[in-house]
Amino acid sequence: MHDDPLSLVFFALADPTRRALLERLSTGEANVGELAEPFHMSTQAISKHIAVLEAAGLVTRGRDAQRRPSLIQFAPLRAVDDWLDRYRLLWLERLGNLDRQLSKNQGRGSNDV
Repeated sequence: MHDDPLSLVFFALADPTRRALLERLSTGEANVGELAEPFHMSTQAISKHIAVLEAAGLVTRGRDAQRRPSLIQFAPLRAVDDWLDRYRLLWLERLGNLDRQLSKNQGRGSNDV
């Protein structure tokens, strides 16, 4: 696997369980037991998913006495959004060009009738 931050984030987001964990953490911090509740998997398996999210910088784990709550980090998601924004702008430009071409062609078609 690549060590660049964006690749780590995309790798972490590729798994639906990890995306669901992030969705849950977007509502507030939670420990492994709380995160495991809606899933049919062990807390050990959830811990492995959290470790992947943590390696990508999407989650940090705190320490509160015996509890180790996980907390979502939004900076890596902003980096993904910034990366996607370049392509979003490219497609908007292409769709604008297509719209202009279709309008131009419709104008020609009405003259031929």
